Amino acid sequence: MNQKETESPKISVIVSTYNAEEWLKKVLWGFNCQVFKDFEVVVADDGSGPKTKELLEEMSKKVFYPIVHVWQEDDGFQKSRILNKAVEACNAEYIIMTDGDCIPREDFVEVHYINKEPGYFISGGYYMLPMNISKMITLEDIEKQHCFNIHWLKEKGIPKTFKNNKLTANGIVSKLLNRFTPTNASWNGHNSSGWKKDILNVNGFDERMQYGGQDRELGERLFNFGIKSKQLRYSAVCVHLDHKRGYKTPESIAKNQAIRKETRSNKLVWTHYGITK
Repeated sequence: MNQKETESPKISVIVSTYNAEEWLKKVLWGFNCQVFKDFEVVVADDGSGPKTKELLEEMSKKVFYPIVHVWQEDDGFQKSRILNKAVEACNAEYIIMTDGDCIPREDFVEVHYINKEPGYFISGGYYMLPMNISKMITLEDIEKQHCFNIHWLKEKGIPKTFKNNKLTANGIVSKLLNRFTPTNASWNGHNSSGWKKDILNVNGFDERMQYGGQDRELGERLFNFGIKSKQLRYSAVCVHLDHKRGYKTPESIAKNQAIRKETRSNKLVWTHYGITK
């Protein structure tokens, strides 16, 4: 038995997925390029078919980190439920959460690791790519980090916008942009991290919530619990591959907004619809 299997990793990375093997493979490859290596990947699989399981078995032989596959039956969009199961399956005290369509830059885990602090969670950002470039990215482009290189992306047709700073900022510039960005340091499902005990203390995600804001609502309960947040949008970087959002409905958004409103107005820290039922 190797060392990885006998000792708990320093970080657990939860990657959520649903029937998106092409994207998931690129993401898992991105984690294989990390400079910080003491982590496991826990795949939170919301009911994918056998192809995802086959991919994970194949990738387990190719990557240096352990992969834990947490799966549940397909029952519509139940991301909150599978994320709660994944949190319980994590072997580390500190958890990064991201999605199976977000390729992490090589310093992604390291940035979360060195910035973690008791009493805080970290809020990261993403750089959204159009579909043509999402498909174009090869495993070599990930290994050579081309997909985070603004010059390479511009050659492929990415327009010049302020958000390009997410890929080019470093050192003092990224610190300043992190500090002065107008965006709230909320819990973002595609790129956030926190202590497992804090997530358990607020009982994880509210499983009544389907698409739209269930990550933010968890963050709001963490705030109510007294946890602060750090903004690292310009340091903890991942590129977001394009996809359709067929599960986004006005009903699910409205329902979730009502739950979030209740959480905020009543300063709730615990959900009765979370990990502990």
